[in-house]
Amino acid sequence: MTTGTPEFISRELSWLEFNRRVLEEARDADVPVLERLKFLAITGSNLDEFFMVRVGGLWQLRRAGKNGRDDSGLSVEEQITEIARRSHAFVSDQYACLTKNILEPLATEGIRILAMGQLSPEQSHYTQRVFEQEIYPVVTPMALPEPSDFPLLPGLGVNLCVRLASSDTASVDPRFAIIALPRAASRFIALPGAEGLQYILLEEVVRGFVERFFPGNTVAECTAFRITRNADLRVTEDLAGDLLAQMREVLEERKESDCVRIEVSQGVSKTMMSFFTSALGLEEDMVYEVSGPVGLTAFAKLASMPGHDKLRWEPWPPKMEPELQSESIFDLLARKDLLLFHPYESFDPVLRLVEQAAEDPDVLAVKQILYRTSDNSPVVAALVRAAERGKHVTAIIELKARFDEARNIQWARALERSGVHVIYGVKGLKTHAKACLVVRREAAGIRRYVHFGTGNYNEVTARMYSDVSYMTSREDYASDASVFFNVVTGYSAPVNYKKLDAAPLTLRTRLIELIEGETQRAQQGQKGRILAKLNSVTDSDLIKALYAASQAGVEIQLNVRGICCLRPGVPGLSENISVISIVDRFLEHSRIFCFHRGGDPLVLMSSADWMPRNLDRRIELLVAVEDPACRDRLIRILETCMQDNVKGRKLMSDGSYERIKPRSRKDIIRSQKVFYRAAQDSAAQDENMRQKVFEPVLPATPDR
Repeated sequence: MTTGTPEFISRELSWLEFNRRVLEEARDADVPVLERLKFLAITGSNLDEFFMVRVGGLWQLRRAGKNGRDDSGLSVEEQITEIARRSHAFVSDQYACLTKNILEPLATEGIRILAMGQLSPEQSHYTQRVFEQEIYPVVTPMALPEPSDFPLLPGLGVNLCVRLASSDTASVDPRFAIIALPRAASRFIALPGAEGLQYILLEEVVRGFVERFFPGNTVAECTAFRITRNADLRVTEDLAGDLLAQMREVLEERKESDCVRIEVSQGVSKTMMSFFTSALGLEEDMVYEVSGPVGLTAFAKLASMPGHDKLRWEPWPPKMEPELQSESIFDLLARKDLLLFHPYESFDPVLRLVEQAAEDPDVLAVKQILYRTSDNSPVVAALVRAAERGKHVTAIIELKARFDEARNIQWARALERSGVHVIYGVKGLKTHAKACLVVRREAAGIRRYVHFGTGNYNEVTARMYSDVSYMTSREDYASDASVFFNVVTGYSAPVNYKKLDAAPLTLRTRLIELIEGETQRAQQGQKGRILAKLNSVTDSDLIKALYAASQAGVEIQLNVRGICCLRPGVPGLSENISVISIVDRFLEHSRIFCFHRGGDPLVLMSSADWMPRNLDRRIELLVAVEDPACRDRLIRILETCMQDNVKGRKLMSDGSYERIKPRSRKDIIRSQKVFYRAAQDSAAQDENMRQKVFEPVLPATPDR
């Protein structure tokens, strides 16, 4: 290993590199322009969360006087400084991308965002009517005699700061006011009277008529701004029964937490900037002047506007095998295991398991973990129906699912009212595992049906996230699932599972044992190989085990979408490790692992990434998939991801990423396209087989 090179890449800087890979998609001319806009909005949303959680946490440490070093050797102060340097450069690139790679191409397609000075007379009249009828009656300006009077504005909202010219010639102190734009109002106001689509931003309209709020005064300056507040707030779980109340307190505290970033329109005066920094306690690095609208996340709505299909990717609707549509899910799982690869294959069979369980009179009980769900969740609705029909229903709801806390609190109350036994997770841990257990009375006795997943029970994200589902009625998996639910919901002592491992007790140990098993085989002259696909790799113990395996000669291929603190390709340390990241139209989210094991491969799927929080502070599952067909399919998924040379980027030893390029056009492999075509071919093949089976027998045609 090179002298002086740290063994680990900084977690925070690795995350920023991930967001830059997303920005690359927004700048890629081969990506349709509305899809590019969506990627740009995602970079904005990602950066919002990064500042709320990661940067907010670092500022808390700094203010507490703690300046320890992370695994990469960077102190808290050094991390804050480097994050600020890279983030300011990144924001500049975001807005350059917005103008050059998105707004200009959209304008050629007849989609424009106009300023007040660009409006036609008809459009000017229309915006004035919108302002008078829909905005002016709603908005309330707030005068600020002193910086200390700055209101407790919620984070991520768009606001205007107004500086009024002094009416008193003897006074030199500027007067300020804040106008908080209503969150319920559309940020993009459609304009009439032109070909194509033309919009004006809400803040542009308010700014155009801002003097209406201050009759008798002269507006000297009006600037849009947006603040980001620290959301890295901890819950102290003194008593399990208080958790619901404590989560409500956390949601309230977020509204008043420290400001960790402010975005302001470019050209803001020094006078107004001084007012902001004084009122919000900001340092220079926390101020981001932007050359466009503040809050790029809002462009997600514009990207999803109906129509303009030629400016999007061709649809890839999920496929479903005909037998899954016609056969009872219980009959199907009674005769074979089922592996689904979403979103290429429909999430409907997973929903049907819960929905059929609710309706089936032979179903006795349903047990399910809910981490993130949709607003109108069919899973929650099915659990409610099941309870109302007298079935024993248990739902483990994780109230600490970040930014979904309010929705989960709402669902928990609704489920409780219907008679569902609601468990608010486990004290001190997040319940992040994805599992559902259905208990059914059948002619041969009690039979249990299980679903394990890498993604949430959310039918909306299941159309956008790449995840795997494993469904089975095998007794050993069902028995493990029953024990797992009893351990989580009651006081059962942890046991040795047959097919599962669970964090925080055995999952880390199991992974290290498997890595060390490959290491020992390589040391004995056998082939050692590890394939792993996950979202993040930050755990130092696992990384060190992988380094030792690499030094023993184990071939290690990692497909890590986001953060990776492992430094690959370093001589004497990790020369046998390669890492690629795939960023494409679907969010890579599945966790799949394969250990060669002397030619008898062990394949596992998991809800957990290789991060300390997943392994030590969460309830997670690691599931061995032993059915030969399901196992082999997961291996093919892994192999295909490792070969992606269109949307794959290779992690270099210095922490940067390089785009992988095919040697020739015939060697092109875009993994997501391969998976979608495979799903299409499989569904078509199954339909052909079904038609042959049910084809009517016709009489032979007589010879002529």
